[in-house]
Amino acid sequence: MSSNVRAQVSDVLERIVAARRRAVEQAKQTTPAAKLEERAAVAPPVRDFAAALTRDGLNIIAELKKASPSRGLMRTDYQPKAGTPGAYNAAQLAPALEAAGAAALSVLTEPEFFQGALEDLQVARSVTRLPVLRKDFLFDPYQLYEARAAGADAFLLIAAVLRTAELQQLITLGKQLGMAALVEVHTADELERGLDTGAAIIGVNNRDLRTFEVSVETSRRLIELIPDACVAVSESGLRTRDDLKRLRTAGFDAFLIGEHLMQAAQPAAALQELLREA
Repeated sequence: MSSNVRAQVSDVLERIVAARRRAVEQAKQTTPAAKLEERAAVAPPVRDFAAALTRDGLNIIAELKKASPSRGLMRTDYQPKAGTPGAYNAAQLAPALEAAGAAALSVLTEPEFFQGALEDLQVARSVTRLPVLRKDFLFDPYQLYEARAAGADAFLLIAAVLRTAELQQLITLGKQLGMAALVEVHTADELERGLDTGAAIIGVNNRDLRTFEVSVETSRRLIELIPDACVAVSESGLRTRDDLKRLRTAGFDAFLIGEHLMQAAQPAAALQELLREA
């Protein structure tokens, strides 16, 4: 990848975070933090995300997302269409993926670049018994209250866009709200910072968010540095039986799979096939 292309891709990450910061400030004007905290306090009881990832067998976090900056639009039928038979929106996708064997769900809620919404998470959780992860670019305590108010059981923290003090603050608040933090890392330095903050669930993202390049070798390299006491999750670029078998043998407890499922004509069938093969 040329230096110009790398700069453009890195700029996408910066624009996503900047857009989320603007959106959070706007949301605070519409719904004050105190009101959101009240909603979070009466949200449905938290489901055990960590326990779902450490069951015997192959544990897959099936991800619901409509689009991404690297792949563009993946599903034209993702948004809810009342009365449309066979539409693969969250209300149909979530229970189908649960029936196919998913251990947990991840729902993209970033609206501008991934075309997601908190409503997708609410719907997915209401029609399944699985724990649900809010996947977004989170940096403000307000967003954790949003997540809990929407019913999220866990949330993603991306080490690449957070300072160590921010990681610590959000992990601590998550514990107070009963939610699990999946701390996503891509380098040994990010992993060290995550462990220093007491992260109990580490996700190794095989995709470099600054270049969008994907290499499963990232997981194989970093698993050696993840303590046995932590739940280890491999993310991105996982498409084959061999990928999952090798990484399971290497020590990963769970796998987050999104694009492979969302690009399939029948996502639940693709998940079922992957589990059967592995």
